[in-house]
Amino acid sequence: MWAIRRAPNPIRNQSCCMLFSHAFYAKPEAFSNLDNGVQYSKVCLINGTYHLTRPVFGGGFHRSLLLVWGRNLSSQVGPKSSDKEDDLEDGFSDLEVPPETEKIEELAEKNDDELVSGADSAEEDVDEADKDSLAFSDTDEKELAKKSRSSPVFKIIMEATRPSLTSALDQWVEAGNPLGRGEISLALLNLRKRRWYGKALQFMEWLETTKRLEYEEREYASRLDLVAKVQGLQKAENYIDKIPKSFRGELLYRTLLANCVAAVNVKKAEEVFNKIRDLGFPISTFACNQLILLYKRVDRKKIADVLKMMEKEDVKPSLFTYRLLIDTKGRIHDISGMEEVLATMKAEGIEPDLYVQAVIAKHYIFASENQKAEKLLKNIEGDDISKNRAACKPLLTLYAALGKTDDVERIWNVCEQNPRLEECLAAIEAWGKLGKVEDAEKVFEKMMKSWKRLSSKYYNVLLKVYANHKLLSKGKELAKRMSDNGCRIGPLTWDALVNLYVEAGEVEKADTILHKASEQNQVKPLYNSYISVLEKYADRGDIHNAEKIFHRLRQIGYVGRMRQYQLVLQAYVNAKTPAYGFRERMKADNIFPNKTTLAQLQAVDAFRRTQISELLD
Repeated sequence: MWAIRRAPNPIRNQSCCMLFSHAFYAKPEAFSNLDNGVQYSKVCLINGTYHLTRPVFGGGFHRSLLLVWGRNLSSQVGPKSSDKEDDLEDGFSDLEVPPETEKIEELAEKNDDELVSGADSAEEDVDEADKDSLAFSDTDEKELAKKSRSSPVFKIIMEATRPSLTSALDQWVEAGNPLGRGEISLALLNLRKRRWYGKALQFMEWLETTKRLEYEEREYASRLDLVAKVQGLQKAENYIDKIPKSFRGELLYRTLLANCVAAVNVKKAEEVFNKIRDLGFPISTFACNQLILLYKRVDRKKIADVLKMMEKEDVKPSLFTYRLLIDTKGRIHDISGMEEVLATMKAEGIEPDLYVQAVIAKHYIFASENQKAEKLLKNIEGDDISKNRAACKPLLTLYAALGKTDDVERIWNVCEQNPRLEECLAAIEAWGKLGKVEDAEKVFEKMMKSWKRLSSKYYNVLLKVYANHKLLSKGKELAKRMSDNGCRIGPLTWDALVNLYVEAGEVEKADTILHKASEQNQVKPLYNSYISVLEKYADRGDIHNAEKIFHRLRQIGYVGRMRQYQLVLQAYVNAKTPAYGFRERMKADNIFPNKTTLAQLQAVDAFRRTQISELLD
C-alpha cells in the first residue's frame, strides 16, 4: 500500500523520556481520530470480503460515504486505473505522487530548512512506510532535529563501518560517556531519516545485548520494524516468536501490518490483519487505513469492502481516510465521486487542509477541469500570498501544471528574497515543467549559495529536470558535482540517474546503474526505477531483458503489482511471441488480470482462435 501519511495533528504531549518509544512504531495517535477503542467483532478479511461471526451493535457510520463509494467506484475502474499504480516505492506510499506535485505521502509536510542546512542533513525524509507507521509530533521531531547535529552517538555510528560499529560503541561507553534514552532517540531518528536501517538494527541489537536499554513493547516494535525493513517479512514474523508473550500487543502486529503494506504483500497483510482480530485486539482506524492503502494499489474495488467493515464495526474515518478516498477517486478521474467524498467529509465536521485542497486541484487539472482548478487555487492562495507562505510550495507546482508561467513567476517572487528549501524545490520542478531549464538552474544555484551543504535530495530535483528534457551531458556534470561535494547517493538519486539515461535512450546504461546500485547497497532501489527500464524493454519487444527486470523485482520484494505483469506481457505482444503459461504465473502470484491485462493475454495466447484459424481448421 502506499504509505499512509500521518495527519498533521500533533500527538499527545509526552515527556522527553518517551521520545524514543514514540518515534519508531506504528502508533495511531499521530493521526486524527485513530483511537476509537472499538472492539473488532470477528471480521474475517479474505480476498477483500468480510464475514461477521457474531452480531455487531453500535452506531452510526458515515453511510453516505459508503454509498458514494459503492455506487461510483467499481464502475469507474477500468484500464486506466492501473496504468500508474505504484509511484514511490519504498514503501508505503502509500497516496502516491500527484503527477506534477509532491508525493501524497507528503501529507503533513514539514519545513526541513533546519534539518538540511546543517552538516548532518538527511538525504531524504523518513520514507513513506515510516511516515505511516511511525508517530512523530511536529514539535518533537523539530526539537530532535535541532539537537541531532551535536549527537555524539550518532556521529560514532555514522563514521564507523558496519564491522567496527560494535567495538566503537563499546569504547565510547567504556570511556564513561552517558547513554540515556534521549541520546538513543536522537541516534535512531537520524539513522531512520537517512534510511540506514542496517546500522539502526545493529545499534538496537547492541543496546539489547549490553542491556543499555530495557526493552518493552515499544522497543520490540521498533526493532521489529527494522528487522522487516532489513531482513524481510519472514524474519520479522520469526522475531515476533522470540518476543515475550507479555509484550506481544497490538502495537507489535500493527507495526508488522504496516511493513506488509509497504511491501505490497496482500496475502501477508490480510493474514496479519486477521491475526489482530483473532488475538482480540480492537481494530483501529490506522489498520483500516492500511488496508485502504493496500487495496488502492492492488484492487480499488476492495476499498468498498473495507468501508463496509468500518461501518459495521463503528470505526470512524479519520482525516487521512478521506485523503486516501479523495485521491483514489481523483486517480480514476471520477471527479463527481471525489466531490461527493469531500462533501461527506465536510458534513462530518472535518475541513480539508491545504494538502487535501492541493490534491483536489491536482486532479481537477489532470481531468481538464481547469476552471475548477483555478478557482480552488485562488482560494488556496487567499487575499495576500505573502502572508500565506505555506501555500507557496503547492501553488508553484500546480500553477506550472496549468501552464501558467506568470503565476509561477508571481509566487516565486514572493519567496525569492527569503526562500525556504522546499519552496526552492517546488520552483525548480515548476520551471522544469514549463521548459524553463535556465530558470530552474538559477534557483538551484541560489540554494547552493544560501545553504552551505545540501543533501542529494536537492540535486535530484534538478537531475529530474535534466532527464525530462533529455539533457544527458548536464545531468552527468551535476552527478559529478554531487560526488565531489560528498553527497550520499541513495534510491532517489539512482532513480534520477536511471531516468536521465532512459530518457536519453541509453537504456542498457540505466539498467547497469540499477543493477550495481542494488548489489552494492542494502537499501533497495525504487520500484519506479525498475519500471522505467522495464517500460523501454517492453516497447522494444525485448523479452529477455523484460523478464530479467521482472525477476529482479521479485527478488528484492516488489511483488503483487499489476503494472510489472502488464509490461512483461507488452514485451511479448510487441515481439509477436506467445507467452506460454503466463496466466498460470499470474494465478500462482495471486494476481488477477483486469481488462487491459486480459486483452494482452489474449494477444499472446498461442492457442487463441481467430476467424482465419477457424476457416483453415
